[in-house]
Amino acid sequence: MDGASSFDGYRMPDELWEQLERVLPKYSESTKGGRPRADLRGVADAIFYRLRTGCLWKAIPPELAPGSTSHQYFQEWSEAGVFDMFWQKALADYDDLAGLDLRWQCVDGAMTKAPLGGQKTGKNPTDRAKRGTKRSLMTDANGIPLGLAVAGANVHDIRLLEQTIDDAWERSPRCEDCLNEHIALDKGYDSKSVREMLETVYGYIAHIKSRGDESKDIKRSARKKARRWVVERTHGWLNRFRGILIRWEKKVQNHIACLHLAYAYFTYARLGVLG
Repeated sequence: MDGASSFDGYRMPDELWEQLERVLPKYSESTKGGRPRADLRGVADAIFYRLRTGCLWKAIPPELAPGSTSHQYFQEWSEAGVFDMFWQKALADYDDLAGLDLRWQCVDGAMTKAPLGGQKTGKNPTDRAKRGTKRSLMTDANGIPLGLAVAGANVHDIRLLEQTIDDAWERSPRCEDCLNEHIALDKGYDSKSVREMLETVYGYIAHIKSRGDESKDIKRSARKKARRWVVERTHGWLNRFRGILIRWEKKVQNHIACLHLAYAYFTYARLGVLG
């Protein structure tokens, strides 16, 4: 399509669409006439375009799919848990082909703006009390996203830690080849109750350091592999999606669906299967 060249770079990669199509609901062609079913490939492109650009649904290029139709399918797939299953499939494929590295895991939270408010938003203490949301993310040693929890920006990271770990444990296999699993956290999680919970409930070896101490350790050993920094790198990568950098969805289910789609994309990209 000649007119599509200006937004071709924002289309969903063919390899990603092939994987998404496998978890979509099965649609049967209507034999009763009437309006034909939408082109689901175009709908997927439109949803991905909005995730990349953060535009309004009505601003999606009509060459991809009508904005109202794209929004309708996005809502339907979100309610059906399609994007959740998509991320789950991406993790399973990554583990089969590359292997998740669960010897070291990391958790950290990130706050983003939510100017329209909505479910699980709150006053951001770092942004003049404007409405914001927080995502708590767990990754493996290479930064592959494993677990997620979402809350208002004014919720402390510690209150989301158990929910984040539980979500990750439901999605990924445990580390069978190593004697212990390590978890790296920043100084915001440094408390006796957190350490006891991590060690007694989950069996982790907890590593909780201040940023200054961690920087000193890295300087002492240039060859030392980064641990906690990988989750911050993943948060930074996610913010390249303008549909995530600023949350426009009032329904938390829709915001989480956007995160699930971005996680699936990131996982397949790190696997090296996207063109």
